[in-house]
Amino acid sequence: MNQWLLVSYLLFLMPFLLQPRIAHSADPVPAEGAKTACCSSNGDADIAQLHKSAERLYALFKPQEAAGELQKIIQLDGQNVEALAKLSRAHIDIGDMIPESSQGAQERKLKEYRKAEEYARKAIKVDPKSTWGHFYVAASLGSMAILSPVGKQIDIAGEIRGAIEKAIALDPQNGFAYHVYGVWHRKMAEIGKTSRMFASVVYGRSIPAGSLEKSIDYLKKAVTLNPTVIASRLELARSYMAVENWSLARTSLLSVRELPNQFSDDTKHKQKAEQLLAEIKER
Repeated sequence: MNQWLLVSYLLFLMPFLLQPRIAHSADPVPAEGAKTACCSSNGDADIAQLHKSAERLYALFKPQEAAGELQKIIQLDGQNVEALAKLSRAHIDIGDMIPESSQGAQERKLKEYRKAEEYARKAIKVDPKSTWGHFYVAASLGSMAILSPVGKQIDIAGEIRGAIEKAIALDPQNGFAYHVYGVWHRKMAEIGKTSRMFASVVYGRSIPAGSLEKSIDYLKKAVTLNPTVIASRLELARSYMAVENWSLARTSLLSVRELPNQFSDDTKHKQKAEQLLAEIKER
């Protein structure tokens, strides 16, 4: 049996954990005992300005430069949860932007994803209640999974799920986490019985189960929380298609047309929505 049948269950993680690009703010209340952002008004002002500069650079798709500004914040305040989480985000993007064809690309990518995991875990250590810390743990692990052997992918699948569940539990308004979990459930549900048995025999581990019903519920929640995010509506349509609810799939795909582009992949998402509409117009 082709092992890529097994790999496919995690390949979905990169585009949906990391896209659309996520602009988030810091958790409003630091963990009990966590250090605040420096000790003077001047220090606070410097950190605030550095955050603004980092977000501006990130919006221009310059994650390396954004990471440089965030590192300056860490030098001023090593326990700044927002900067730590956003450093994780930046290093994931830096890894993504390394061309596949470049020399040593896989190892360079893995290096960036490991940095991303490190910063996300530091954010959780400072504030265990940081929804974005847990979210980016899942994102960094998902990025590494794509470049890992199948056995390793299966090992970390449960941890990815656990991190997403924690992100949701800590912030029930985190629409991006619901988006990821909705796609996760659909991909798990689509894995065939034969592939699951193969993984159990060869790797001695079982692949987590998913539910199409839960996929739809989570993606509907993502759309409710982030109604202008095109990717969530596209994925909701795909889940409706998986249960052959063609009417609701068409409704979700048609709604994409009127939404403004916000993220780097929105043009591609709109094109895919039109393609799917053409494919199911007679159903």
